[in-house]
Amino acid sequence: MSELLAEEVRVPNSEPDEFQIVPKVGLIFVGVAVIALLVAVSTNSLWAIDFFHVVGGAAWTILDLFLGFVLGPILGRLSIPARAEFTKRFMPKMLLIMPTVVLCTLAGGFQLAKHEGRLIAHYPDHPWLVASYIVVAVMALVALGLLEPANVAVLFELKKPTPNGEVIAKLMKRFIYSAGVTGAMQVATLIIMTKLATS
Repeated sequence: MSELLAEEVRVPNSEPDEFQIVPKVGLIFVGVAVIALLVAVSTNSLWAIDFFHVVGGAAWTILDLFLGFVLGPILGRLSIPARAEFTKRFMPKMLLIMPTVVLCTLAGGFQLAKHEGRLIAHYPDHPWLVASYIVVAVMALVALGLLEPANVAVLFELKKPTPNGEVIAKLMKRFIYSAGVTGAMQVATLIIMTKLATS
């Protein structure tokens, strides 16, 4: 079966350079977001820090739930050529969006916890906070250590004159499973965050 899938994509790329692995225009938005985050942290503005944590966390949660429970199963049922075509359009954007969202969420959350004195061990809900650190750390590792490398590897493979369908299939399977794991972990994050917000 894998040989048949590989043959579906093992055809010459008529337009091997039709997409950018890193969208140059998107780098402008990433730069603006990172500079604004640095300003918020350096000025210790509670509103700005809270904004980055809440907006970043909401975006991260929505993306993980959508990728894990909606897009992942759909991609799993598509043919390899259809997955490859979708990947060319979707993954370069995710290559910029996910690291930026993760950075804003984690930096904003840490500064917010520090600002409100929640980092000390005597904080009443400290165990819940530690649990959130563990869950978010695992999600960040999966997102940046599994999802992003698989994403980049697929894009580089698609840039080749003759993409290897078997390689793409394996990498996309890793992407789909990883997205499912982070989607499930986001549910745990929602439980922990709502508990902390109401304590």
